[in-house]
Amino acid sequence: MTLAHSTITGFIPTTDLDRAHLFFSEMLGLTLLEKTEYALEYAVKGAKLRVVPVAANVSADHTVFGWEVTDIESVMAGLINSGVRFEIYQGMPQDERGVCTFPGGGRVAWFKDPDGNTLSLTQSAR
Repeated sequence: MTLAHSTITGFIPTTDLDRAHLFFSEMLGLTLLEKTEYALEYAVKGAKLRVVPVAANVSADHTVFGWEVTDIESVMAGLINSGVRFEIYQGMPQDERGVCTFPGGGRVAWFKDPDGNTLSLTQSAR
């Protein structure tokens, strides 16, 4: 038996479930499936995202969760209108909005949740 055909669940830590809920539900527009003292669970296109409480969050220096999108510009515009701020990283070939275009044509933009976890949008090369 393999996991190749199993549904995935991603996990993101938070020190404040209420603050995280405002971000993931209100700003990102994710649908809340369940809210308990142990986690917030959101629907993410055939998968689930669980935002789990931790006593102290140590943010990773890399992307922890991302979304594949077909039109990065329009998704970014909607998120910016909701209050999301995109990151600019020194040494990365990003434009003024924070979109990094790689040699093969793929595009990525990064943003952070209220706990400092790095999230991303990716648009594959056409």
